Amino acid sequence: MSNVSQLRCINCGRTYQPRPGLYTCPACGPVDGILDVEYDYDYINKAISKKNLAADREPSMWRYRPFLPVAQEGTLPPLRVGWSPLYRAGRLASELGLKELYIKDDGINPTASLKDRPSAVAVARALAEGAKVVACSSTGNAASSLAGAAASVGLKAMIFVPGRAPQGKVAQLLIFGATVISVQGTYEDAFRLSAAAIAEHGWYNRNAAINPYLVEGKKTVCLEVAEQLQWEVPDWVVLAVGDGCTMAGAWKAWVDLKKAGWIDRLPRMLGVQAEGCCPITRAFREGTRVRPMEENTLADSIAVGVPRNPEKALRAVRDSGGTMINVSDDEILAAMGVLGRTCGVFGEPAGVAGTAGLIKAVREGIIKPDERVVVLVTGNGLKDVANAIKAAGEPIRVEPSLEALHKALKDLKLPN
Repeated sequence: MSNVSQLRCINCGRTYQPRPGLYTCPACGPVDGILDVEYDYDYINKAISKKNLAADREPSMWRYRPFLPVAQEGTLPPLRVGWSPLYRAGRLASELGLKELYIKDDGINPTASLKDRPSAVAVARALAEGAKVVACSSTGNAASSLAGAAASVGLKAMIFVPGRAPQGKVAQLLIFGATVISVQGTYEDAFRLSAAAIAEHGWYNRNAAINPYLVEGKKTVCLEVAEQLQWEVPDWVVLAVGDGCTMAGAWKAWVDLKKAGWIDRLPRMLGVQAEGCCPITRAFREGTRVRPMEENTLADSIAVGVPRNPEKALRAVRDSGGTMINVSDDEILAAMGVLGRTCGVFGEPAGVAGTAGLIKAVREGIIKPDERVVVLVTGNGLKDVANAIKAAGEPIRVEPSLEALHKALKDLKLPN
């Protein structure tokens, strides 16, 4: 990887050259020794430019290959990941009293979530290292994305999910041919078992909180936002936070672009957690280390009571001058309806937690009416149909006659 200069421990500052199996700082250990990928920006600027991108017809995240920790030549997974739409959300902006609001819909990725981005990087690196098996623990979306990406290139996927993982996500895993281990416990239990199995068998580790390269895949969502906004930086980027990796990746995109000289300022980051599982928000507000919490929210993809990558997320929010906010499950369900009704975007609970946070942040005066805001929707609503029905309600049931229909529609206010 000629574009990668080194890996740096965010705890002690030691640097390392990339090598297979090196995921965390040996001196600090797997909990504190999270590594950060550092780049040769001179190399990047020789390999790619804004002008090159404007002419590039590659409709995927690989258009930013020089910004990614993969071989600059060689095999990549074939599924089209990324280059998801950025919608100008005029109706929602009007309802909220905002001048300029954009919705980034990452639910259109191959397995319907943002997690396809880091999984594509994981599979590319696994292929380069000659791995035969890739593995991870997940509340659902990371697992689905890894299983799909692995299937596309013929790798075996071993997936560990907590017993509460939604059936829609488990079905995806099985369809993609993954071996699925349903751990009858919490996400933390699934993570620990996967870590032990990976260490014992030498499988390629796709756990994003451990493997530093996967944050780099996540950052492509905001590389796209920057390009789609013609390199004009928004005032706020809003997203849901679980283990912290997506926040870390979203922020890393802006930092990399600024270091490369492509933008002249950075946005503020608003991280949103569920009230029933908000260890990172609590640490942010108290100025303390993250302490475990129960996983008490219907937003399963961000129900991470023991986040493994909180420090990068906390630093992203603090360094950006941003903040953290919590939302209730009821606010999340309401946001699913608001987003669908005003934008035609169908997000799962965790996917729209950022939208719920935006609504609350505007109400509390955190985000001002004249600020430009981008909200990331990280997963499609078909991932969790049961909660979508909770949010939307049941259909109107009628007998097959006009008389019954007229009676049912009598109290509805329909446009003429």
